Amino acid sequence: MPTISVILPFYNAESTLDKACQSISMQSFKDFECILIDNNSDDQSTLIANKWALKDPRFKLITEAKQGVSYASSKGSLLASGKYIARMDADDIMLKSRLELQKEFLETHVDYGAVGGLVKFGGDHQKARGIKRFIDWNNEITTFEEIALNQFAELPVINPTLMWRKEIEEKYGGYIHGNFPEDYELILRWLSQKVKIGKVANEVLIWNDPPTRLTRKDNRYSFDAFYKTKAQYLSKWLRENNPNFPKVYIWGASRLARKRAKYIEEHDIQIQGYIDISDKREIDEKIIHYKSIPSPEEAFILIYTPQKNIKKKIAKYLSDKGFLDGTHYLFAA
Repeated sequence: MPTISVILPFYNAESTLDKACQSISMQSFKDFECILIDNNSDDQSTLIANKWALKDPRFKLITEAKQGVSYASSKGSLLASGKYIARMDADDIMLKSRLELQKEFLETHVDYGAVGGLVKFGGDHQKARGIKRFIDWNNEITTFEEIALNQFAELPVINPTLMWRKEIEEKYGGYIHGNFPEDYELILRWLSQKVKIGKVANEVLIWNDPPTRLTRKDNRYSFDAFYKTKAQYLSKWLRENNPNFPKVYIWGASRLARKRAKYIEEHDIQIQGYIDISDKREIDEKIIHYKSIPSPEEAFILIYTPQKNIKKKIAKYLSDKGFLDGTHYLFAA
C-alpha cells in the first residue's frame, strides 16, 4: 500500500489538469497514489486523466455521479489506501517537495492530525488583490496556536495544501456537502474536536486563480455563508472558553459588522453591546465608546472589524488594557 493518497477531484479542468498531474508525478517522495475523481466532466478532462492512469500506475481514475466537490473528495478518501491523505485541486501546481515535507511533519509531530503549508500565488496580483492579501495573511499563520486563534477570522489553512492522517477523517468525518464552504467547515469541525493542525514553513503549492474556481462563483463561498458557518462553531468555542458565556461584546458597530455578528445570536449568544470609536452612532443597539469598555474580567470581546491595520490597532489597545488574545477577546472577521 502507498504511504500517501493524493485526492484530486476535477470537473471540466482540461486547461489545467495535465499540469497538475505533472506536478504530482514529479514529487520527490515517490510512494504515493493519486486518485483522480471525475465529477461529470464534459470536456477533455476525462481523456487527460485516463492518459495519466495508463502511463503511470500510481494514478487511478474513478468517477462520482453526485455533482459537488465534497462528494468527489469523499469518494476519493473512501477508496484511498494511504496512511496519509493529501488534498489537491486541478487548478494548482504541487511544488516538488510538498509530499515529503508534510509526511515528515506528521511523522515527527505524532500529536498532530493534519498539516498544511505556505502557498505561492499564481494569479494576477493587481486584479486579485483581495486574494493576494488573503494568501499573505494565511502565510503568516503557521503554528497550531496561531491557526486556532485565527480560525474565526478567516480560513487559516488553504484547502489544497492540506494533508491529514486517514484515521482523523474516519473518526471526525471528511468534507460535508451543504450550503456552506465545505473546506472551512471541515477545518472548524476538526479544530472543535481538538485536532491539532500545523503547517510546514515552506511553500508547497502554486495556488492559481482561474475564473472557474469555486471560491469566485459559488454562493457557498459568499461572505454570508462563511459567517453563518463560523457562527455554529464560534458559539461552541465561546461555551468552552468564555468565562462570561453566553455574554459577549462586539467591536464594530457598522451595519455590516452588526449583520454578521447577529448570526451568533441564533446559537444562544447574547450580545451586550457594540463597541465603536464614537458613541453617537444612531442604531437600535447599545453603543459603547471604546474608551469605556468594561474590564477584561467583565467582558469578552469579539472583533468584527476586518481591516488588517485597524485590527492591529485594536489588538494593541486591548493588550495595553490587560486583554489577552484568546482569553478576553477573539478576532471574528
